[in-house]
Amino acid sequence: MVRLDRIFEELVNIRQRLDDIERTVSNWNPQPLPIPESELFSLPDNIRKTYLIVASKGECSATQVSNLTGRSRAIESSYLNQLARMGWLIKRRNSKTLQFRAITSLKEKHEQIQTPVLLQTHAKLGTNRYPYKTRN
Repeated sequence: MVRLDRIFEELVNIRQRLDDIERTVSNWNPQPLPIPESELFSLPDNIRKTYLIVASKGECSATQVSNLTGRSRAIESSYLNQLARMGWLIKRRNSKTLQFRAITSLKEKHEQIQTPVLLQTHAKLGTNRYPYKTRN
């Protein structure tokens, strides 16, 4: 019985630590990379509006952005994907929905732009898109 009590206490302590970690992570909102106004104004008006909403909210889905802009979800999804391809946003899957957030460092921007370029290079050269061994 004493062992079960110790196990229960340890589980309660673990749960409290996990709650603290969840609170800390949920409050974390990285600031977007500062962008010169000249670069921001180089974007078309409709895409700039979408970018500014995502940058101000932190992380959004196409549905959330469309609710704020008043445009359809399909159009916002298209604009968000364009911004991700251009290297302005990072896209990640959260279960069924895609979440977009503004780039927060130059390293992220470089990685975001570099990936499509590498895939295009592999396609042009006719090399395997996935250079790692795969199971047969």
